[in-house]
Amino acid sequence: MVKGKIHSFESFGSVDGPGVRYMYFMQGCDMRCKYCHNPETWKCDDGSIQLEPQEAYEKAKDYKAYWGKQGGITVSGGEALLQIDFVTELFEIAKKDGTNTAIDTSGNPFTMEEPFFSKFKKLCEVTDLFILDIKHIDDEKHKALTGCSNKNILAMAKYLSDNGKHMWIRHVLVPTLTDDEESLKKLDEFIKTLNNVDKVEVLPYHTLGVFKYENMGVKYALEGVPTPTKEEKQRAEEILHVKDYKAK
Repeated sequence: MVKGKIHSFESFGSVDGPGVRYMYFMQGCDMRCKYCHNPETWKCDDGSIQLEPQEAYEKAKDYKAYWGKQGGITVSGGEALLQIDFVTELFEIAKKDGTNTAIDTSGNPFTMEEPFFSKFKKLCEVTDLFILDIKHIDDEKHKALTGCSNKNILAMAKYLSDNGKHMWIRHVLVPTLTDDEESLKKLDEFIKTLNNVDKVEVLPYHTLGVFKYENMGVKYALEGVPTPTKEEKQRAEEILHVKDYKAK
């Protein structure tokens, strides 16, 4: 039986999917986003709680009475797709119990090569919502920001679109890095090519996780970068036509 390596849980999540959600934050991520506020989740084995899918679902099920018609469970990270076997089994159990399922992912592990691709198609069958974080639309700037290409991430978005899977698209707004008008317009153009995008969110960069880098003895790459102003966030939301999307 596969076991999931889980960093932490949240009983009453309200932003990562519709309604009230039980959140699983998985351990492990291959990306190194300069603004990451959870660097303690990078390494696959650090501080992880290991549970079988049924055990993990039982922890969530205690709160099912609070979920209502829209709520359910969301698996986030770290990067949840690095543990695709665990997430799929967890979601299979959840769907048999009538629970809504969502995954919050950067899409970094996605590939159409086997064995991952067959596993991903199986995951899609039991996932109600994909919350996809697009860090930057420009591949070179994406590499500079995260250490990884975005080509497979955009390919994943297109695959989900072509196969009728519902999506939320998220973009973290970082002054001087992800907020230039040209890039935002290109991101908007890309999102418009996708079907079933229910919501687009602009998430303001923040520095709440800086102390974690200090505790880990890791230099924080964005020292001195300001958080975006209310006006800058509003400008980005207008370029991305956020108001045109309504979460279902």
